[in-house]
Amino acid sequence: MKTRLTELLGIKHPIVLSGMSWISVPKMVAAVSNAGGLGILATGPFDAEQTRQAIREIKSLTDKPFGANATLLFPGAADNARVALEEKVPVINFSLGKGDWIVKAAHEYGGKVIATVVNHKHAKRAQDYGCDGLLVTGYEAAAHGEEATTFCLIPSIASAVDIPIIAAGGIGDGRGLAAAIALGAEGAAMGTRLMTTQESPLHDNYKKLSIEKGTYDTLYSNRFDGLGCRVLDTKAARNAVRQGLNIRKLLEALPNSVDIAKQMHLPYFKLFIGVMLSGWKNARQLAYMANAFKAIRVATEDGDVKEGVLPVGQVMGLIKDNPTVKEVIERTVKEAEEVARNLAIKAKIEIAAKPAAAKAKTTRKAAPKAKEKK
Repeated sequence: MKTRLTELLGIKHPIVLSGMSWISVPKMVAAVSNAGGLGILATGPFDAEQTRQAIREIKSLTDKPFGANATLLFPGAADNARVALEEKVPVINFSLGKGDWIVKAAHEYGGKVIATVVNHKHAKRAQDYGCDGLLVTGYEAAAHGEEATTFCLIPSIASAVDIPIIAAGGIGDGRGLAAAIALGAEGAAMGTRLMTTQESPLHDNYKKLSIEKGTYDTLYSNRFDGLGCRVLDTKAARNAVRQGLNIRKLLEALPNSVDIAKQMHLPYFKLFIGVMLSGWKNARQLAYMANAFKAIRVATEDGDVKEGVLPVGQVMGLIKDNPTVKEVIERTVKEAEEVARNLAIKAKIEIAAKPAAAKAKTTRKAAPKAKEKK
């Protein structure tokens, strides 16, 4: 299946692995790229040196194109992006920040840049400063989508920009991929579906839940990590949403932020002062993030169903098995091609039927006149 996206990125299939912290690790990224898609490394939990090591590990596992992401709101994310640029990663994906400097540096070595956006304003701005593509995230998606659904958001942004779009949110099989392309996208990002695969490092407890739970078993709130975020509906998730950032959770953010600083090898005092000087709004957001990071990590790595919280999309309702990455990608593409063929056949039949119906109608009208002549 060829689209503008496959041509742009040099990949076989128009399927992208979403950059998910603690999920989109080197082996997972390589598995997706080796299967013909585009794997994207999640650098959120890494410091600069860990990012460099992860990128080099991916290069040792695949010779196919791959990407690395940077959520620019996070501490240390800009440093991780610089490392990705130094390592000449083929595709850089950024979000929650201005990435014009990333575009300039990536284009110098022939790299491509994809901005993750959730609205028209950010989409147009990303195109204006030279991004090669957009990853457009709808309301159905895991983690951070806004209130517009994929079905409405993709065609409206496709009409507003000229660069290729990757649709994210609600896509878990070939029907979703075919629909995304019909809506104006050039490919699809799959996070929740690829999260439950044999190569995925997601703990088996949550793989099991992802298969058992349905479309309605998610929560969407800005009281988990401070942004509109969709997560698996569990007792821990409901508690997190109910509490928001009350005094207790604000106090918990301090030791949690210490853990993050240690994990990313950042001087905590420097990090703390920087956060405080950035203003209350930003400090509050980062406090939310500190608590959310811990909850996501213990869910993903430890399988803790009491304290852990896992971002998932509504497409979870379509997940019924735990196959390999290759199986997911190949059957998704095969099904999308079958859907496209069936639609084309149906359209031809309907088009062919119209002239026949019109001719029959004309004949019926003409018949009485022929009888009158006799």
